[in-house]
Amino acid sequence: MSIEVKNLVKVFGDKKVIDDVSFKVNDGETLAIVGFSGSGKSTILKLISGLLEKDSGEIITSKGDIAMVFQYSALFDSLNVADNIAFALHERRDLRKKFTEDEIKEIVKQKLELVGLKGIEKLFPSELSGGMQKRVSFARAIVTEPNTILYDEPTAGLDPISSTLIENYIVRLKEETNAASIVVTHQMSTITRTADRVVMLYNGKIVYEGTPSDMLKQDNEYTKQFVTASLEGPMKMMEGN
Repeated sequence: MSIEVKNLVKVFGDKKVIDDVSFKVNDGETLAIVGFSGSGKSTILKLISGLLEKDSGEIITSKGDIAMVFQYSALFDSLNVADNIAFALHERRDLRKKFTEDEIKEIVKQKLELVGLKGIEKLFPSELSGGMQKRVSFARAIVTEPNTILYDEPTAGLDPISSTLIENYIVRLKEETNAASIVVTHQMSTITRTADRVVMLYNGKIVYEGTPSDMLKQDNEYTKQFVTASLEGPMKMMEGN
């Protein structure tokens, strides 16, 4: 078991953003977390990665690294591609002296090739397309050989073709690393093409858990509203969302 979340609660002010949420993700499995804006999807990733402190509950992860792929790549503008990818190998105390510079160069090269990019080590983020930046962020995420990969809206801001390419690499990285993966998304193609299971959140609670194919059957009133993008249903959009 790579990730197990038990009775997780997170409160901001007087609002329970995450309200008694529990789920498991096995090694080599991808879980999609879906829901309307403000449902608590990204908050769960931040809690698992340690960017936020939980109020109660348990988060149990296998020993090893947790990698986070942020919504808009979050590359360092002042560093070239090679230095962006190698950042953790140079800066983390436990990794600083583990590899020689030649070994780091080879690792960077291998990770770039894994995400379909070759020979761009010296380029800077501003010289890359949005899709290429996203793939560089994938390479950076897997440079420490993580056993858990978290993706926050991985296809946000991308055109349909670039989105398909990114979805392909999410599947490929799962196969290559055997990592437990969580993908936060609202895009149906990402759900159906990358996920083994789906959890749907509304008001911080799980209202559906099952496979993408079962979700598409729309047997659940929540999944029916989500799949059809209907304003009618049990889920109400908050004003301003």
